[in-house]
Amino acid sequence: MTHQGRRPDAVLDRLLALHPKVIDLSLDRVWRLLAAFDHPERRVPPVIHLAGTNGKGSTLAFLRAMAEAGDRRVHAYTSPHLVRFRERIRLAGALISEEALTDLLEEAERVNGTDPITFFEITTVAAFVAFTRTPADLLLLETGLGGRLDATNVVDRPLATVLTPIDLDHQKFLGDTIAAIATEKAHIMKPGVPCVVARQPLEAMAVIDAHAREIGAPLIVEDRHWSVAREDDGSLRFRMEGVDLHCPWPGLAGPHQYANAGAALAAAHAAGLGLSDGALGRGVAGASWPARLQRLTRGPLVDLLPEGWELWLDGGHNPSAGHCLAQAADAWRDKPLAAVCGMMVDKDTAGFLGPLAPHLAALRAVDIPGEPNAKPADALIQALPLPHADVAAAPGGVEEAVRDLVGRVPGPARVLICGSLYLAGSVLADND
Repeated sequence: MTHQGRRPDAVLDRLLALHPKVIDLSLDRVWRLLAAFDHPERRVPPVIHLAGTNGKGSTLAFLRAMAEAGDRRVHAYTSPHLVRFRERIRLAGALISEEALTDLLEEAERVNGTDPITFFEITTVAAFVAFTRTPADLLLLETGLGGRLDATNVVDRPLATVLTPIDLDHQKFLGDTIAAIATEKAHIMKPGVPCVVARQPLEAMAVIDAHAREIGAPLIVEDRHWSVAREDDGSLRFRMEGVDLHCPWPGLAGPHQYANAGAALAAAHAAGLGLSDGALGRGVAGASWPARLQRLTRGPLVDLLPEGWELWLDGGHNPSAGHCLAQAADAWRDKPLAAVCGMMVDKDTAGFLGPLAPHLAALRAVDIPGEPNAKPADALIQALPLPHADVAAAPGGVEEAVRDLVGRVPGPARVLICGSLYLAGSVLADND
C-alpha cells in the first residue's frame, strides 16, 4: 500500500549505487531490464523521439503544448530535472506523483536486483513501464545524452524523430568534434521514419545526410523543406510544402525559440498528428519550459530588486547557448544587463560567455550549491572574456551576487542568472 507523504529520494539514492559509473553508454543493461519487464518499449503510445545539443527540451515543450491544445493526451520524458526527479516523467499531461514514482522505482529496483545498471538506465526503463500503465495518445521522448547508445533509443519505429541544433558538449562521452557528436545523435533516426532536422553546422549536416541515405530515413530539413520567420509584429510564420501558417509569438522567450517552435511544427506535420491550425497556434503561444529564459516574478531574489528591475533565469551552458543568450540580450537594449554565473568544471566557460560578454555591464561568479563538480567562483572569473565589465566573485552565493549588482549597476536593469541547469534548479527550488 502507498502511504501518503512517501518520497522517492531514498530509492533514487540506492539506484545511484547500482553502477560505479554515473555515465556508461551502452544498451545491454537496458535491454536486459526491458526484457524482464516484458518489453514495455513495445507497448507505449506512438513516439516522437528528440535528440540534439540545444533546444530539444524547448522543442518538446512546444510539441506537448500543441498536442494538448488539440485535446491529445501526452506522455513526456525529459532530463535532467531541475528541482524534483518527478519532473522527468509526465503522464497524460500531469507530472507523476511522488507516491506513484516511489512505487515505480521500488518495483524497478526489485526486478533489477543487484545487477549493474546506471541511474539513468534504470529510471528510463521505469519511465517506459509507467507510460504503458496510463492511457495516452502520444509519447514525447527526449534523449539523455547522445543518441546511439542512449537508454531512450529502444523504440523500433517512432512516428518521427527530431534533431535539434548540434554543437560541442559532453565531448568526454560523445567525441571532441561536431561531426563525431552528430554521428551519435543521428542514430536516433530509423529506416522509413521521417526525421525533422533543425539548422545545423555544415559538418553535422553532412553526417546526418549520409546516415539518412545509408538507412533510408527521409529528412525534413530546415531551409530545404521548411522555414520559420519572425514577422514584424512578433508573430511566427511557418512554411512547409502545402502549409503556410501564421502563429502568435512563442510562449518561450528569446529569438532562438522561433526556430524551436518551427521544428515542433514540422514534427507535428511529419508525424501526422492531425492537429488543427488553431491547436498548433495555441501550442506555440502557450508553451512553457522552466529555466529557459524564464522571467522570475516571485521569491526572495525578486524581492531584492528595486522597482523596474527584472530577474531572468537560463540553464544554458555551452557555446551555442551563449550565442542564443547573446541574441536575446541584443533585443534587451532598453535596460543594462548584469549576470550571475555558475558553471560546472567540464564546461567551456569562455565559449559560453564570450558571445554574451559585450552585452554585460557586470558579472558575479558564484559556486553552485551542493555540486562537487562545480567550477569554483574564483576560478570561473579567471576564464571570463570580460575585460570591460565589472567582474567579481560572490562567495556568499546568488543572493549576495544579486544584492551586489543592485548596488553597482545603474537601474532599472535586468539580472540574468545563467551557466548551469544545476544552478537554475537551485534558484528555482528557493525562488519559484
